[in-house]
Formats: sequence, structure tokens, C-alpha cells
Amino acid sequence: MRSVDFYFGLGSRYSYLAFTQLDRIERVQGCRFVLQPLSSVELLEMRGQSPFQHPPVSGQYDWRYRQADAEAWAAYYGVPYIEPKAFPDDHRLLAKACWAAHAQCRMRAYCRAVFQAVFVDHEDIGRTLCVQRARALGLDGDAFETALADHAVDQRLTLITQRAVQRGVFGVPAFLVDDRMFWGNDRLVLLEHYLAGSKSV
Repeated sequence: MRSVDFYFGLGSRYSYLAFTQLDRIERVQGCRFVLQPLSSVELLEMRGQSPFQHPPVSGQYDWRYRQADAEAWAAYYGVPYIEPKAFPDDHRLLAKACWAAHAQCRMRAYCRAVFQAVFVDHEDIGRTLCVQRARALGLDGDAFETALADHAVDQRLTLITQRAVQRGVFGVPAFLVDDRMFWGNDRLVLLEHYLAGSKSV
């Protein structure tokens, strides 16, 4: 089965939109997505440049345009979408929480739950939310909180992000398969085309 590394941020509207399509693509294309959650802020810091730190260099980075664009994609996919509340100062928190859930073999379910909380349920985003969603999934809450504070989880997240940069990832969501990278929710159609073509070779 073909594996596709999926680098994404839990606070990224386009990562959320792409995530809603994973199950369908796996079913149709016979592939498997390997989730690689990270902090998009840290990713851009490692690269040394961010299109969000200064006035938009083009209209595509204007927040009002991005909201309207995300809403249009959500309508196209037939999924709910709402602009999220403010994110916590710890931009690594949500990604660390996903890796904490990974320690209990529930990463995908947990990522789905956090995306739901942020982009659908419009909940307050913070540590309390992370723990509540873990417990709601039946995870061991105490073990989850211990992992969330574990330096090893911090280190793993940094290594994942460093590896992403080394592989050429410059933003999220990004999909890597074979020697190809497809960046952005709007490139999913190209990823599917590539996967379909690879099956027939």
C-alpha cells in the first residue's frame, strides 16, 4: 500500500480542509496517509521566512480572502467550517497534544477531534481543550497530560519539523509521496491524479 506523509498544522484552515478528505482518498486510491502534525509557526521560523509576519505581499495572504476561500472549499467538500477563536501563545501545543495521543495509538482520532473543536465547534483553544478531547476519546487522561508535558514529546516535534524542512516542506498542508511534494489543500486533486497514475504503472 502506497504511503503518503501528511505534514499539517492543527491551526491551519487548509490543513483542516485537507484532513476531511483523507478517508475518501485512502478508500479510492488504496493509499495510507502517515500523519505528521507540527507547528506551522515553527516550520516557518526554521525556514527563516514567513508570509504572515508582514503586510500581505499578495491578495492570497489577506485574511479576509483566506476566510472566504476556506468557506468556499468547505462548501465544495460539503463539510462544516467556522473561523476559529484565538490560538494560544504556545503555538506548539496542539501538535504536542497529537503526539501525546499517538503514544496511546489514537493520533488520527485525536486529530479529528481537535479539528472538530477548532473549526466546527468553535471552542476555546488551550490546554483544557486538549485534555478534554483526549478524555472524551477514552484516552488515559493522566498519561496524556504526562506525555503533553514530556520533554521527549517536545524533542520529537522539533525533529519532525526539522525533517520536514530537510525534505523541502515550506508550508502546510504538504503531502510527500515517492520523490514528489504536493503543497496545499488545492493540490489534492493533483495528488490523487498522481496516485491513480502510479497504480496503473
